[in-house]
Amino acid sequence: MDSGMEELIILLIGNGGREHALAWKLNQSPRVKFIFVVPGNGGTGSGSLQKVKNVNDVKADDFVALMVFAKEKDVNLVIPGPEAPLVAGIQGACRTAGLRCFGPTKLAARMEGSKAFAKDFMVRHKIPTAEFRNFNEFEAAKAYLETISHDVVIKASGIAGGKGVIIPASKQEGLETLEKIMLKKEFGAAGDEVVIEEFLVGEELSVLSFCDGYTVRSLPPAQDHKQIHDGDEGPMTGGMGCYSPTRIATTQLVEEIHKTIIQPTIDSMRRERMPFVGLLFTGLMITESGPKVLEYNVRFGDPETQTVLPLLSSDTDLAEVMLACTEHWLDTIELKIDPKFSVTVVACAGGYPGPYVRGDEIHIDELQEGTLIFHAGTSISSDGLKTSGGRVILAQATGPTLRKAVGLAYNAISSIRFSNMHYRHDIAYRDLFPLPPSASTSHLATHPAPLTYASAGVSISSGNALVQRIIPHVRSTARPGADGIIGGFGGTFDLCAAKYTTPPLLIGAIDGVGTKLAIAHEMGQHDTVGIDCVAMNVNDLVVQGAEALFFLDCYTCGKLDVDIAEAFVKGVAKGCIDAGCALVGGETAEMPGLFGAVEDGGKYDAVGAAVGALAQGQKLLPDKKSMRPGDVLLGLASNGCHSNGFSLVRKIVAWAGLTVHSPAPWDSSKSVGESLLKPTRIYVKPLLPLAQQGLIKGMSHITGGGLLENIPRMLPSHLAAELDVGSWPMSPMFRWLKTEGGVEDREYAKVWNTGLGMVLVVGEEEKQEVMRRLVEAGEGVREVGRLVERIEGAEGCVLKGLESWEDR
Repeated sequence: MDSGMEELIILLIGNGGREHALAWKLNQSPRVKFIFVVPGNGGTGSGSLQKVKNVNDVKADDFVALMVFAKEKDVNLVIPGPEAPLVAGIQGACRTAGLRCFGPTKLAARMEGSKAFAKDFMVRHKIPTAEFRNFNEFEAAKAYLETISHDVVIKASGIAGGKGVIIPASKQEGLETLEKIMLKKEFGAAGDEVVIEEFLVGEELSVLSFCDGYTVRSLPPAQDHKQIHDGDEGPMTGGMGCYSPTRIATTQLVEEIHKTIIQPTIDSMRRERMPFVGLLFTGLMITESGPKVLEYNVRFGDPETQTVLPLLSSDTDLAEVMLACTEHWLDTIELKIDPKFSVTVVACAGGYPGPYVRGDEIHIDELQEGTLIFHAGTSISSDGLKTSGGRVILAQATGPTLRKAVGLAYNAISSIRFSNMHYRHDIAYRDLFPLPPSASTSHLATHPAPLTYASAGVSISSGNALVQRIIPHVRSTARPGADGIIGGFGGTFDLCAAKYTTPPLLIGAIDGVGTKLAIAHEMGQHDTVGIDCVAMNVNDLVVQGAEALFFLDCYTCGKLDVDIAEAFVKGVAKGCIDAGCALVGGETAEMPGLFGAVEDGGKYDAVGAAVGALAQGQKLLPDKKSMRPGDVLLGLASNGCHSNGFSLVRKIVAWAGLTVHSPAPWDSSKSVGESLLKPTRIYVKPLLPLAQQGLIKGMSHITGGGLLENIPRMLPSHLAAELDVGSWPMSPMFRWLKTEGGVEDREYAKVWNTGLGMVLVVGEEEKQEVMRRLVEAGEGVREVGRLVERIEGAEGCVLKGLESWEDR
């Protein structure tokens, strides 16, 4: 160090990963003599940084005690890490004590301390941002939200630890969010005022800029991953990983951001007599119309800091840069950036950002060259390194390419172990798997490639777009045991959360919709067949007495039409809600060459699978041993053909010279297609409690094979079902199909359900109770027959009164 240069003794305030990274870089400065960290964490207190020491006997929010400590230790530079002390006015306390502070005044810190203030500032100075409204009264905010139709972001105006930004999936969720923030005070005083702003579409960027009130020097733009789960799903966090530089941050775009946003912000703050000194974090959305500001922070971002500081060259002195900001000679400083890529992956405690456990032991193996570990929520005790926060620790790596840096970062994160550790597996996915050129905007740089998956007929971007569209539909199916979040490698279900305290019997079902899909295509109506897909499976579970727990679908096509696929999944979600099960995942497969594109007449196929549970001690149905001659057969009305026999239905319709758009001969108020697409009835909720209470001996779901083949499946070999076919009405639709097609009685009873979607076996003594409860549940139920002794060699289902079918 130059003998004429002042040695720096630094007081660094904070205990996160950001502070560990700052201490790591400042420790390399020849100007820095010592760094006191209040209170610090397991990383800053490990002894691995020669000039760094934690201080635990002074509280970070006690400014008086901090200034006394600073004077005692000859501190001459204070660096507040988090936003709270800056918003509370620590810069003023430092100024009064005669100490330099790398951070803005209390007035300037309002740019983060009040999102409403920041938004108003942007409007005053024409800084591009989303449309918005500020509210400090719940009823006014509620009334405004109810009047708008566009998607929104709701922000608690004050400091909420990075969690006060909510993107509601529906208007109802938005109203619930307002109630949580403004009435229930989930973010405390931060929610006294809210900002409701337009939801911007694009890619996010974070720019960290050193400022001395006049000059700006920025670090490379970075891209953060805020949501807890892969695929940007789940609740918001403080940040689960980051990478820099990014594909979209072209030289031209960075120049535009500085010219239209960052420099005008600094100049306008000075003109409003609140000059900004310190580190300005600008969160941006890169939209088709250009970059727009999402938020300002008045301090280093986390995990952006841990990502970009390792890109500073070894001869760029961070301490000198900070000193230049406080003394207003930043224009003499050059930030030198190494031509590398940097990636961070955050490991958090299980349960974060909700409740989580502290005090778990952390183990870290030896690291590869080019990787670093930055501690966040860690502490050191006599028992070793322990978890003490939600975001616990992160792995950072630099490499000559992004792919190399990502690989090193994940190798490093695999060297860390603690109980219930969670991290995302897709950091930097936007750059590793970019949108094809057709989906890019003028601000998104693309990489030319001679051959792509898209050129082979498979669009990853369409699949990603579909995932984003179906998130609210999937979320609507959440139930105890499943949170309604998709995007992982497999769906999960917690049996304990569903109140199965002992291992239940699990039952699986798999089925499809069949050629009813052809009518959906001709009609351009795809939601009802989604319900069918669920119904065919969950009805097969309830006949065994099982509660449907979760569902998965598989949608296969030649070319993915996002609108059609979303409509189908929307129907699946509705079916899941009707059945009380969660949609936990699915597969969308484009198979060009096997399926044609929609515009070329191609169609999709859809199947689904459901898993149900039977609690220990509950009887698996059918209970064949309990069945006796004389037991009653109850029939539950169907909604029509449900999902079977449509190959014959379509042939009869064509034979009659009709199309799906023709008025239905059996119901002139509807078209043929509208009537036929009425979804399969889901019988789960009315039947499940009856089965669980032992009031039903057996059930038969009347699907392919009709009455003749499905009813015998639930009976013992010595009994047969004797049905009086005149005991339930033949619907006008079935009458027309049977007559127009010349379908014989036996064929009619084998192909279609004939008006009965479900047939039950109950004892005579339970009959009235079961019928009463089904009627109260809105089901059409009739006594349709009895069990009789089965004659050897005879069929298991005998139809009586067939002449009534001919007389109708």
